Formats: sequence, structure tokens, C-alpha cells
Amino acid sequence: MNSDEDSSVTEVIARELRLMTPAVRTSRAVAEQLLDPEFVEVGASGRRWDRPAMLAELPDMQGGIEDGPRYVPAGMTGVVLAPGVVHLTYETTFGGGRARRSSIWRRLGDGSGWRMYYHQATPVPGA
Repeated sequence: MNSDEDSSVTEVIARELRLMTPAVRTSRAVAEQLLDPEFVEVGASGRRWDRPAMLAELPDMQGGIEDGPRYVPAGMTGVVLAPGVVHLTYETTFGGGRARRSSIWRRLGDGSGWRMYYHQATPVPGA
């Protein structure tokens, strides 16, 4: 990876971690800045989310209470798939459960910065 790719991955990891914080999860305005206009997620439950549904329900989802349980990420790595596209993979633990996660981030030419385009969480069996 060259230094531009390294800095892209570093910035995307920072944004991914921000999405796990209660301050972002409970702020529609901040979450809007981090989710791509075409955002889609397949959650650990198997439910498919689009951007409007995620923005509406994110404040009430797990991990949104400041003094409550938090997602704990581990092993986060990223790779630049193409200019303006980064893929992250990692695992999280939350409330005794574990999930493998994959996110695709893209940077559009409109100056909005990196935004999460796709996210998937898959429960780890027996965890």
C-alpha cells in the first residue's frame, strides 16, 4: 500500500469507529454525514436496512446509550479496492455476542468525504 492508500484506510477506520459511539448513533445529523446516500446494511439479524430506515432507527438501536454497553471492535483491517473505495473487515463483541463485520466505504467527488456504502454483520456461531 502506498501512503495515499494508507491514509485512506486510516481515515475510514476512524469513521467506522465513530459510527460505534453513542454520540454519533444518537445524532441523525452526524450519522447522515457518515452514511452514503445509497447506503445498505444487512444486519446480524438478517434484516436489510436502507439509509432512511437506518437513520430513523439508529438512535434507538444497541450501543446508543452513553453509559450502556458498547461495541468492542477487534482486528480491524482495511484495503483499498479501487480509487475512492475501501473495504474494512473486523469482529465486534457486544453484550456477550460476537459478529464478523464487513464495510465498504466510498468517497464521492462532491467533497463529502468517506461515507459507508455497505455494511454486513454476521453472528459468530457459539459465541
